[in-house]
Amino acid sequence: QVQLVESGGGLVQAGDSLRLSCAVSGRTRGTFTIGWFRQAPGKEREFVAAIGWTWSDNSTDYADSVKGRFTISSDNAKNTVNLQMNSLKPEDTAVYYCAASQWKVVIQAPRNYDYWGQGTQVTVSS
Repeated sequence: QVQLVESGGGLVQAGDSLRLSCAVSGRTRGTFTIGWFRQAPGKEREFVAAIGWTWSDNSTDYADSVKGRFTISSDNAKNTVNLQMNSLKPEDTAVYYCAASQWKVVIQAPRNYDYWGQGTQVTVSS
């Protein structure tokens, strides 16, 4: 089992920044990719960003809606993956989840992630 715990969510104004963290623990040996997803009320869970965590030179991928504003990074010494979110917009409001995948590819589809955190709320006011 792999445990993931998100932190760093909150209420901010449009244009502000937030930094989310995902602490990864447990049987992490077979975990290769960490992704961030979000889900707004009444909407499906959507991909935000992902990083090749233990197998690559930190290859990354981003959803088009966050490119240039969000940055995913990993601190392997601390077993954490961070999501720096800048220039936040009201449409970024959602519950943000981190997830772990056993795929050795930076992948977007939620079905390819095996473990999920409990989520952290991000609310951006206009």
